[in-house]
Amino acid sequence: MAEIRIEPVTLEAFAPFGQLLPAPETGQARVELIEELQNLRATAKPRLSLAAVAPKPLPLKVTEMERHVFSSQAFVPYDGDGYLVLVAPHGPDDRPDISGLKAFRVPGNMGINYRANTWHHPLTALDSPARFVVLTFVDGTESDEQFVPLPDTMIIGP
Repeated sequence: MAEIRIEPVTLEAFAPFGQLLPAPETGQARVELIEELQNLRATAKPRLSLAAVAPKPLPLKVTEMERHVFSSQAFVPYDGDGYLVLVAPHGPDDRPDISGLKAFRVPGNMGINYRANTWHHPLTALDSPARFVVLTFVDGTESDEQFVPLPDTMIIGP
């Protein structure tokens, strides 16, 4: 089992996988996502979900990842202290390349938007329960999401 260390999230480190969505301060312009929201199927419709997740203790064993081939996926927290984002580039077999896994700690006042076809781990709260607004485009078919097992269990440490 390989161990991956969690690092603080930065714009540059997360850029290959999507965008960070920092909460604007009072008086600042609002954050607008237009081109960043990707719906690559004419039949798909937006799905706005509200999700509540319990915190997971570290170290965390990761055995699978998921992707939404045809849709970006935005997570905007509205309650919670922070959460884990685990992402991976594509390998030559079109599965997650575990040698490129990145684990980020994202503060509870920042959202993220995964690009379409980005390998990521399911939503994971870290220190306390968390609630999120989630935006994905779906058409109700199996191609809405894909889960794959990892070839080896990965351990995510602090």
